[in-house]
Amino acid sequence: MAEYRIDELARAAGSTVRNIRAYQDRGLLRPPRLRGRIGIYDDAHLARLRLIGRLLRRGYTLAIIKELLTAWETGRDVGDVLGVEQVFTEPWSDGVPGTVTLEELVRTFLPGRGGEAPEVARVVRRSVELGLIEPDGDRFRVPSPRLLHAGAELVAAGIPLDAVLDAAGRIRDDCDVIAGRFVDLVREQVVRRHADVCAGATGDAADLARRVRPLVKMVVDPFVARAVQTRVQALLDEQRRTGGDAPEH
Repeated sequence: MAEYRIDELARAAGSTVRNIRAYQDRGLLRPPRLRGRIGIYDDAHLARLRLIGRLLRRGYTLAIIKELLTAWETGRDVGDVLGVEQVFTEPWSDGVPGTVTLEELVRTFLPGRGGEAPEVARVVRRSVELGLIEPDGDRFRVPSPRLLHAGAELVAAGIPLDAVLDAAGRIRDDCDVIAGRFVDLVREQVVRRHADVCAGATGDAADLARRVRPLVKMVVDPFVARAVQTRVQALLDEQRRTGGDAPEH
């Protein structure tokens, strides 16, 4: 099991040292184990922090979150509770986050324009808004290096960066709709038929999450691949009919 000092835990959870201490004061997060005078946290603390963060983003107050966590833990095995937290809060992608410097971003996406500070600031701000990068001290955290690499390849192929970012925003919104439909299906057909999952049967909830996780790629990937193939074939057919001219939009 990984070990973290409080500042390392804050970075890993996307939180702050101040928040961690506040959660401990409120009883939302158990105290660390002491090694001398240094507090040592572990993966269970990280899982709990990520869960708190997700609940906060959904609009729950800290008071309500504490009630929920207490309800989950009352009369249940702590290991089961932590297992549910880890299943629901660990990333749903197998991609490993990376980091990148501002200079590397400029060199990759704005070659020859490194001196245009307003343009660089605009692109960075937009990339942060899209979730492609996250400020992390004097560097940027990259949640999905594969996404950044795909964008770099498109820019290298001659597609303007703004067009790539526009497409990224639209694709992100489309994927949110797809995710919503998938989750709605599970909620309507599974969760509501088995109310004990929502009522706190932690083993059932964890099992449900583990079952759903691989199904996401199994369902989405073939549909996306087929749709892209159909669209590309339609583009090629259109080009042949028009003698190679770009189709009108």
